[in-house]
Amino acid sequence: MPMPDFDQHGNLPPGTHPTTWQEFEALFGTNAHRRQLLVGLKVAIDLLRRAGCHTVYVDGSLVTSKALPGDFDGCWDAEGVSPQFLHRLAPEFFEGGAAQRARFGGELFPAQTIVGLSGKTFLEFFQSDKLTGEPKGIVAVGLG
Repeated sequence: MPMPDFDQHGNLPPGTHPTTWQEFEALFGTNAHRRQLLVGLKVAIDLLRRAGCHTVYVDGSLVTSKALPGDFDGCWDAEGVSPQFLHRLAPEFFEGGAAQRARFGGELFPAQTIVGLSGKTFLEFFQSDKLTGEPKGIVAVGLG
C-alpha cells in the first residue's frame, strides 16, 4: 500500500500507516543521511524481531518530509516479546534513551507503556505533533 502524502507541516496524515521494512527503506532512505539512520533502526528492529516482536511503530523526524532528520523515535508492540531474551540481546532497550541513541541512533519504547504523567501509551503519544498537539501519522513496520 503506498504511503500517503505529507501534510503542510511535513507529517504523515493521522493514523498508523502499515508497511514492510523493504518499503520503509525505499520510502524513507532517500539520501545518505537518512540511510545512515536506517542502519541503526534496522539493527534495533532485527533485535526486537529475534525477541518475538511483530510490529515496530516509527515516529520522529525520520518519517517526516525533513531532508536531514535528527533521529528516529518509536515504539514496539510488546505482545509476544520475551523481555528476558531481549535484555540479553540488547540491554539498551531497558537502560533508557541515551543508551539506545548511542547504539542505534534513536529510541524505541514498549508501545503499551504509559508516557510519564500524560496518561497516554507511547503508541498514542507518538501520534500527536509535539509542537502543535495536532494528530499525525506514524509508520507501522511489520516484522513478520
